[in-house]
Amino acid sequence: MSKLKLTSLLFLLFYGTHLFSQEKFTLSGTISEKSSNETLIGVSIVFPELQTGTTTNEYGFYSITLPEGTYNVLISYIGFKDIETSIILENDISKNFNLEETTEALDEVIIKENVEKLNIRKPQMSVNALTSATIKQMPVVLGEVDVIKSITLLPGVTNAGEGSSGFNVRGGAADQNLILLDEATIYNSSHLFGFFSVFNPDAIKDLKLYKGGIPARYGGRVSSVLDIYQKEGNSKTFHANGGIGIVSSRLLLEGPLKKDKGSFLLGGRGSYAHLFLPLFDLDNVAYFYDLNTKLSYKLNPNNNIYLSGYFGRDVFSISDSFQNTYGNTVVNFRWNHLFSDKLFSNVSLIYSDYYYGLKLNLVEFNWNSGIQNFNVKYDFKHYLSNTFKLEYGLNSIYYKFNPGEIEPSTPTSGINRFKLIDKYAFENALYIDAEHQLTDKLALSYGLRYSSFIRLGQDELNIYENDNPIIFNEALQIYEKAEPIGTQSLKRSETIKSFGNLEPRFSLAYQLNDVSSVKLSYNKMSQYLHLLSNTSSPTPLDVWAPSGKYIKPQLLNQYAIGYFKSINDDKYSVEVESFFKDIKNRIDYVDGADLIANNAIEQVILNGEARAYGLEFLLRKNQGKFKGWLAYTLSRSEQKTPGRTVSEIGINNGNWYKTGYDKTHDISLTGSYELNKKWTFSSNFLFQTGQPTTFPNSQYQYNGVTIPSFTARNEFRLPSYHRLDISANYVPKPNKNKGWQSEWVFGLYNIYNRKNAASINFSTNNETGVNEATRLSIFGIVPSISYNFRF
Repeated sequence: MSKLKLTSLLFLLFYGTHLFSQEKFTLSGTISEKSSNETLIGVSIVFPELQTGTTTNEYGFYSITLPEGTYNVLISYIGFKDIETSIILENDISKNFNLEETTEALDEVIIKENVEKLNIRKPQMSVNALTSATIKQMPVVLGEVDVIKSITLLPGVTNAGEGSSGFNVRGGAADQNLILLDEATIYNSSHLFGFFSVFNPDAIKDLKLYKGGIPARYGGRVSSVLDIYQKEGNSKTFHANGGIGIVSSRLLLEGPLKKDKGSFLLGGRGSYAHLFLPLFDLDNVAYFYDLNTKLSYKLNPNNNIYLSGYFGRDVFSISDSFQNTYGNTVVNFRWNHLFSDKLFSNVSLIYSDYYYGLKLNLVEFNWNSGIQNFNVKYDFKHYLSNTFKLEYGLNSIYYKFNPGEIEPSTPTSGINRFKLIDKYAFENALYIDAEHQLTDKLALSYGLRYSSFIRLGQDELNIYENDNPIIFNEALQIYEKAEPIGTQSLKRSETIKSFGNLEPRFSLAYQLNDVSSVKLSYNKMSQYLHLLSNTSSPTPLDVWAPSGKYIKPQLLNQYAIGYFKSINDDKYSVEVESFFKDIKNRIDYVDGADLIANNAIEQVILNGEARAYGLEFLLRKNQGKFKGWLAYTLSRSEQKTPGRTVSEIGINNGNWYKTGYDKTHDISLTGSYELNKKWTFSSNFLFQTGQPTTFPNSQYQYNGVTIPSFTARNEFRLPSYHRLDISANYVPKPNKNKGWQSEWVFGLYNIYNRKNAASINFSTNNETGVNEATRLSIFGIVPSISYNFRF
């Protein structure tokens, strides 16, 4: 071998070895808003030469590991000025960035219509996000901004009817949604029986709705996860903002505890329409109030602590005879710790409580019920490389269920104290999630969650023959309550029943080209809590019950596939998804089931199954003076409870029937137009297939009493629901960046005065003796005006 050839070979070996052994270093830090130090979620950190990047997590932290070198880096977040800089990566670097808003306006964090650009490469799918700014532009009932009603404008999400609480996702029930506020569970998301939601948009920083492809860190529900984070507060200067409306007002205060290290946030809302009722000779009262709080403090570069809370109450009374009080209380202490530039952790200690109280002065007794839980979570995010990231953790939840308690309200009351048996349970989980960029075109997200549920001992548990609490009367062809043959008392440390389930999760994204991709996902999830309700919309009187000896946990399998495309440099984006899900052990109620104050609920329920499938379409316009989206969902939601034996008829003769939240067609069109800096106009149009319902088809007389005979379950529907809302935002001094800033919001809800049916009732006209159907409508056209301010 010649000397030249040997030299060349040695050079190639040395150079190749250098390439493959090239050292890698980590760039990490936090990204926040310049004016307030508020950390930002989902900021993009992109390295154009490498065609790679990362995003900030829920606490504004990012980490990425790259080969040694000098790189250009682009940091972007919609509504903020981009940062372009150069990074020399020859050792590990910790670098924080502050983003400056592109415009100054009323909201503390100004983000345009879509909170994040459509990410073609990420395997994340079936996720929608909205910002506070977007939500505030949507016309809503009585002029009050409403988070829950805003997400019902997204594909796959519907409400249970006008003036109803909760929401339904992909044909699931309202109790199948996990609703989190700063990681704490919210059990009732509505004020005033569904007219308003419990979330103050002024205090909200980030909102994500997971309909499918749900990461393994979430569990406990089988339909969706609504994850909401509150703002941390301004650690630089004191600010206040609020609004005054026709029926309610709000005020938010934020400022530094110690400049650039600690901050506080305090927000309150309250309604006052009841103060005007005496002018109309009405003694009734209906109002709500709530309080949002948060304290944040940076101990050092590697440790941050947060203390957040929410307290809300609703009060509804009729004269002096009836008073109803209900609401949520949550408290959460969190500690962020950075073990290294690649390992981020968060510990959360959470208390959550839902209380329902009722005072009946006419019969002189009080009723109260509720659910409490204590939750410990420890989560880790491990940034192993720029193509591989792990999330893992554990959590343990202790539950106490109070099904109900009756107490005499006066010494002379003839009512004896009666307490339904309290129930207790532990829910535990371990999870691991991986996000893996296999090639330039193929990305995977996969994980596994193991959940366990332990029903703990209680003071008294019914025992039935053959463990069968409900029996079928073949002669009458009806289900009847079985008589207990005894009771059993177990210590709190003993176990009544335990369950364990593996819950795999998987998502895949394949990039077809620079602007489009296909994605698919699979979820298996378990739900151990059940909301006892025989209405399609939850009410405050509904009671949560745990799985146990006679109630099995709900088990979900969900499959989804989608096509995603960015058009004209992300000016437009298209998302099309198809889904199918089936649920085992969905509770169904026998005809005539009594759920209120029932100490043996197992005597009126059967385990059935449910399924839902559909197609979702979302077209967004993301840029320009006019922005908005068109959402359409075609779907079906059904339930079936066959007989347990050949001789039993089951429920609805064991046939599939439409659930109360089945909406075949769901269309929403939402848009906003910025005429100039002073005026912005917004509008939304909704159309939904009518809600399934059961109507009587005949009647008969028995001992002089008219008894209706009903059709099969949910065989009929209410009339289709549709309405058009418009609003206008006026900013008197749009260029004013300091001092008092204000805006006026004018709105018309249901502009063409559609009388949408909340229900249809049947009765006999006393004058004519003819049976009549009466439509109950809650809202016609509703004008509104509110004044918002900031200083």
